[in-house]
Amino acid sequence: MTDIASSLDYLRKDIELTALRCGRTPESIKLLAVSKTFSHECVRKAHEVGQLLFGENRVQEAKTKVPLVKRTGIKWHLIGPLQSNKARKAVEIFDSIQTLDRPKIVRKVNQCSAKIGKFMDVFIEVNIGKEFQKSGVLPEETKELTRLVDSMSNLQLVGLMAVPPYKQDPVQSRPYFQKLRNLLSEVNQYRSSPLLELSMGMTHDYHVAIEEGATFLRIGTAVFGRRG
Repeated sequence: MTDIASSLDYLRKDIELTALRCGRTPESIKLLAVSKTFSHECVRKAHEVGQLLFGENRVQEAKTKVPLVKRTGIKWHLIGPLQSNKARKAVEIFDSIQTLDRPKIVRKVNQCSAKIGKFMDVFIEVNIGKEFQKSGVLPEETKELTRLVDSMSNLQLVGLMAVPPYKQDPVQSRPYFQKLRNLLSEVNQYRSSPLLELSMGMTHDYHVAIEEGATFLRIGTAVFGRRG
């Protein structure tokens, strides 16, 4: 069984060293522990050693898990695709939704947020590799979607998120991370207040993601162990 406390201690030190090595401040990088398929007890163990940011892929799983954790200070991020019929529950459960990728879901999430008087931090998910099987807005359509999100009364756009094509050699993910970072710069050219967050990088490629400007690392296996 994975020692979650030891794993988190190692990860935090490694993230700090990697950041310093490439001239970044470690404080600019946030570790999002991806707890999908893991029990609420695992989340509690991580929380005991100071982990406050957790990512879940499925609304249905989070609906069961989140109430069982019963810990203060935790922020929950939805990092999986969101269907319209799950939007209301997602808005109720999560503190941030990282996977807005089409006008319909943007409007639905805003509508649900407004109904309960909640202001939701959101990311736009970009299909940075243009893979037909993955969700996410196409890079060339991102600016238009950001304008729509900005026009919503109860959504606060904070950044971009992407899951690049899987490459066994993490270095091969670099062009996709660079592309997302450049896209963020393009989007910021017309904004009075720039978007600051880049959610990219997972267990196998987070070193490269840090080098290319990631501010959120979505890490599951290196925290909780391999999924069954």
